[in-house]
Amino acid sequence: MTAKQTNHRLSKAVTSIEPSGIRKFFELASTMEDCISLGVGEPDFVTPWSVREACMTSLEQGYTAYTANAGLLELRMAISDYMEDAFDVTYRPEEEIIVTVGASEAIDLAVRATVDPGDEVLVVTPSFVSYSPLITLAGATPVPVLTDSSTNFKLTAERLEEAITERSRAIILSFPNNPTGAVMTKAELEVVAHVIQKHDLLVFSDEIYAELSYDEPHTAFSSIKDMKDRTILINGFSKAFAMTGWRLGFVCAPNDITEAMLKIHQYSLMCAPTQAQHGALEALRSGGDEVKKMVESYYSRRNYIVNSLNEIGLSCHMPGGSFYAFPSIEATGMDDQTFAEKLLLEEKVAVVPGSVFGEGGEGHVRCSYATGMKQLQTAVERIERFVKRHTKTNPPS
Repeated sequence: MTAKQTNHRLSKAVTSIEPSGIRKFFELASTMEDCISLGVGEPDFVTPWSVREACMTSLEQGYTAYTANAGLLELRMAISDYMEDAFDVTYRPEEEIIVTVGASEAIDLAVRATVDPGDEVLVVTPSFVSYSPLITLAGATPVPVLTDSSTNFKLTAERLEEAITERSRAIILSFPNNPTGAVMTKAELEVVAHVIQKHDLLVFSDEIYAELSYDEPHTAFSSIKDMKDRTILINGFSKAFAMTGWRLGFVCAPNDITEAMLKIHQYSLMCAPTQAQHGALEALRSGGDEVKKMVESYYSRRNYIVNSLNEIGLSCHMPGGSFYAFPSIEATGMDDQTFAEKLLLEEKVAVVPGSVFGEGGEGHVRCSYATGMKQLQTAVERIERFVKRHTKTNPPS
């Protein structure tokens, strides 16, 4: 019998979930010499100097105590201004914003504060690997809502309607999407919003990649008519400001929801790190130019890798945001797990099997282009070599 079956000291909820499939390939790649990793979703840029300097200055000035549970009021005020200026949505800093330990904590708080055992939470898939496990840990049931290449991995109202039941409580949206890079326009989101309002669903909108939208401005879901009061908007500093290791996110939501989330936050984590909050404040004040440079670099890399993958024979839609390409590997005749394992062992290029991101991910792999262009070019050369060796000679018509 397996440890999962016999270890009665562990909770059933914990034993029912699997470790992250992303970490498996990252850890293996880190042990290999001359390996190029397209696996982990982390910017290859260093946090802007002004942000690092603000953090060091806060230490020198002795800001080493707790902040308010919800975070520095000055930072919450800056987040409020930023959300209004960038995304045309207004939140009161004293009541409707919480600074969290990464966007990941914000997602966990949102789920635990609003969902009861027996509820169903709709998860638009393929999706970030933490959503379904966090729902399970809260005692609820994750229900996939499938997207696929036929709609460039965008959610449709028809698919959403099919998944809703009398137990549906909420939906998790993430656009720009991880792993597909899909982006939905304001008009497309409005169609989905109509269904959400019709069935009185809460919305957990993970917008951590909001700033990484290449072809058109990002639409905050709460900015859509009648959606603000039912939306828990999640963002942070990890992706746009290259601050992954700082572990700083934020949540914007109606006051009754932030009060409930704050109860969990204050008992489990007290507050986000003080120095990181000072750094984030500086990021909002002066980091815009650096973000613009990073986005321009990602844009060039996106065009390069997507066009290259299609030329190689791995069909790939053009992602509108984030820093991921999500090609189909059907031409090789392999499943995505086999493809990723063989590519890593034979060519020392790490990608993530699409199946770890849930339904709809099968037959694809996620390639992060948050790496230097030279490494990206070398990775493409290796992938091309690999695909030529393994492509089926008689592909299906």
